[in-house]
Amino acid sequence: MAAPHPALAQQQDIPRLPNGHPDFSGIWQTLSEADYDLEPHSGRRDAPPSAGVVAGGNLPYRAEALSQRQANFANRAKDDPRLKCWTLGVPRSVYYPAPFQIFERERDITLVHQFGHQVRTINTNGTGHPKDIDEPYWLGDSRGHWEGDTLVVDVTEFNDETWLDRAGNYHSEDLHVVEKWSFVDRDTIRYSATIDDPKVYAKPWNLSVLLNRRRDDNFQLIEDYCFTLPYDNYYPHKEGK
Repeated sequence: MAAPHPALAQQQDIPRLPNGHPDFSGIWQTLSEADYDLEPHSGRRDAPPSAGVVAGGNLPYRAEALSQRQANFANRAKDDPRLKCWTLGVPRSVYYPAPFQIFERERDITLVHQFGHQVRTINTNGTGHPKDIDEPYWLGDSRGHWEGDTLVVDVTEFNDETWLDRAGNYHSEDLHVVEKWSFVDRDTIRYSATIDDPKVYAKPWNLSVLLNRRRDDNFQLIEDYCFTLPYDNYYPHKEGK
């Protein structure tokens, strides 16, 4: 009997739930520099160099939205919402350089993030977005379905309080994200997202990163308390020490 094609063998090797769908359960973390700046950039004091993760290179900002992005970048050392201990939002929480854990069952998928103890639920039970909400959500409302072995997640109902990275790329309350989650192999997930926000961007755009399973011995999420004061406020020191 002929050996299976490598790609087919790889798909047969991925973990699955009893219903046959891929099982993304585990602890994951990106090795990309996406959170520092989604766009291509050279090294700078607060970011390592990167070719970027945006398809086509730069983000398609509307002309009237660029001034806000430039202001965010200029004030990033104090205005980045992560420095205020705010929820990172979607999609940033996925490619933030800290581990997060996925718990998957047939009707939903739960993401628990080490940073800020953020918890997100992706409903996969066929229900739709709520018709009426009291106020927008930090993480949006996530509704997923399966297209073969790819999990497709539609996310809406955002507030405008989060950034997309440390460089000040941002969005409005009209943000609409469509995520795709798929295995490259049993220990690697390809995560891609299409971002649509007509108030900020002239057209939808795409990003893609890889997520790696944390396989360190005894690895687990650890409470990551977020402090808003500068380091020296906690550890005052005298000059020269």
